[in-house]
Amino acid sequence: MSQATRTLSSLALAALAYALAQTMIVPALPELQRQFDASPADATWLLTGFLLTAAVATPLLGRLGDMYGKERWLLISLAIFGLGSVVCALSSTLEVMVLGRAIQGAGGAIFPLAFGIIRDELPPERVATAIGTVSAMFGIGGGVGLVLAGVIVDHASVAWIFWLSVAACVVAGYATWRWVPESPVRVRGRIDWVGAALLSLTLAALLLGISVGNTWGWGSTRVLGLFALSAVAGVVWCRWELHTREPLVDLALMRERAVWTTNVAAFAIGFSMFGSFVLIPQLVQTPAFAGYGFGATVTASGLFLLPSSVVMLGSAPLSGRLSMRFGSRLPLALGSVFAGLGYAFLAVAHDARIDIYLGSVLLGLGIGLAFAAMANLVVEAVPPDVTGVASAINAIMRQIGGALGAQVAAAIVSSSFIAGGRFPAESGFTAAFAMSTVAAAAALAVTFAIPSRETVRAHLALSRSEP
Repeated sequence: MSQATRTLSSLALAALAYALAQTMIVPALPELQRQFDASPADATWLLTGFLLTAAVATPLLGRLGDMYGKERWLLISLAIFGLGSVVCALSSTLEVMVLGRAIQGAGGAIFPLAFGIIRDELPPERVATAIGTVSAMFGIGGGVGLVLAGVIVDHASVAWIFWLSVAACVVAGYATWRWVPESPVRVRGRIDWVGAALLSLTLAALLLGISVGNTWGWGSTRVLGLFALSAVAGVVWCRWELHTREPLVDLALMRERAVWTTNVAAFAIGFSMFGSFVLIPQLVQTPAFAGYGFGATVTASGLFLLPSSVVMLGSAPLSGRLSMRFGSRLPLALGSVFAGLGYAFLAVAHDARIDIYLGSVLLGLGIGLAFAAMANLVVEAVPPDVTGVASAINAIMRQIGGALGAQVAAAIVSSSFIAGGRFPAESGFTAAFAMSTVAAAAALAVTFAIPSRETVRAHLALSRSEP
């Protein structure tokens, strides 16, 4: 096995370890509510805490990786993630488990750091395919995590979900230490702590408002206050970043058409994708006497998403190969089309199990192509010394889109109930799938605004030549 292959395998393993944790908690939420005698709103903090710290820590750790070494900070991110997993596994109260999940989320820079290492270490002809492979871990880990968690919840203690994360983290950490070389690309500078604090406040207020919107009410004073705080903090952050000498995020770079259009596409794809993690398991777990659904167990409901994960294993590297030959806009457009077709199909056909499997395959094909393409578009659009933080911002846009998409999908499904108020109406699922179709179509529309690879390369070459 070549050094490049060992490096890629190690990075993919690190990405998979983190991706598993994002969804493995979802099937365990009802059991954790019972175990800790908690309300659904209280248990939701296990998702919200993870999301908040991931959004806050990702750009900061990405910047630290650009400055002090991506391999070093990848190891630190894995260590933080592993510590959080241990805290969760040993927790005896919901509050301690929420703390553990928040610590887990702070390891969120694993993906952007891995992309940066690939760009720095692998031969140019392998970069696009390698980024596609690592990108696939996001979707694969999400789908496989639901299946594994279902088996664990049905047959063992919930703590084993977190011990599995610890084991994956240890293996990934050893592989990273053993086979991933330290990146030679560094950016000189200092950490913009004021910018980091302002960005953290902006993201925390925004994501918290999105996460609790359904619980507190979207028009409530508290939710509107969080959105207002996010807007004000965001404006102050932008002004600070534009005037400080060494900003955390170079907003001039973020304004480049190749960067901001890719970030908008990431938001739309995230909005579309995360709906599937909410919609499909809930639909298939609904008893058939409600007029739809299959009464699937927790384990079986995860299996409905398994075809999506399997297809991503091939579609993401395929996206890389298409990027090498035709540029990354093509696989992003194809991914948006297939994802849109998958949701449109599920909106009109979900009466038989085969319908769900076929829709899942289309979603896996689309999301695998799109995720890998977006990562490659960001890497192609920025100089090597800011790959980490630029990829982190793209990941944050996907997380914000995903959080909003999941909450809106849940709100649509919960808007009307049948069977004595116990189950949502089938029309709610149809409307939510249609909403995800529209989000995928929006991502496709944005694709046409992304400049060509040749234009981006010429612009970067011109930027480097300027004094």
